[in-house]
Amino acid sequence: MLYEVTGDILLTRAAAIAHGVSPNDNFHQGLALSLREQWPALYQDFRHYCKTQKAEAGGLWAWAGADGRRIINLFTQDPPRSAGQHPGRATVQHLGHALKHLHAFVEAEKIKSLALPRLATGVGGLEWSAVQPLLKQHLGTLNIPVFVYTRYEKGVAAKEPSLT
Repeated sequence: MLYEVTGDILLTRAAAIAHGVSPNDNFHQGLALSLREQWPALYQDFRHYCKTQKAEAGGLWAWAGADGRRIINLFTQDPPRSAGQHPGRATVQHLGHALKHLHAFVEAEKIKSLALPRLATGVGGLEWSAVQPLLKQHLGTLNIPVFVYTRYEKGVAAKEPSLT
């Protein structure tokens, strides 16, 4: 079940956080930067993954911290064309493929709850009106609570129904 909530996603009690990035992303802005600051090992492991595997737009890479927190990196954007450049914009096609993979991953890993921001609408550049139907299509049928953080409020824990 999808729930739209307001608050700081870093304070979620959900079992996993999903967010959008590009292959070879530098995690220098937005939620990715906050995640990098909170869990430095996430970024180090992400860099290693991108250097040793073929990360492609439309896929995902999942990470688990020592504290049990799962972070799912959805490749919603094209990679930068060369080192030091900004990644490409997100596309509806990449987002749709990544969400399809996310649905399968959540079921396979038996993740009990999921939190995500308004995917691909910040740095990715997509309109929420294009993203929201994809979330409903791909995640609305999951039998777990899915919390979509539609408005950010630093330091405020969202009211997450069914986790209270």
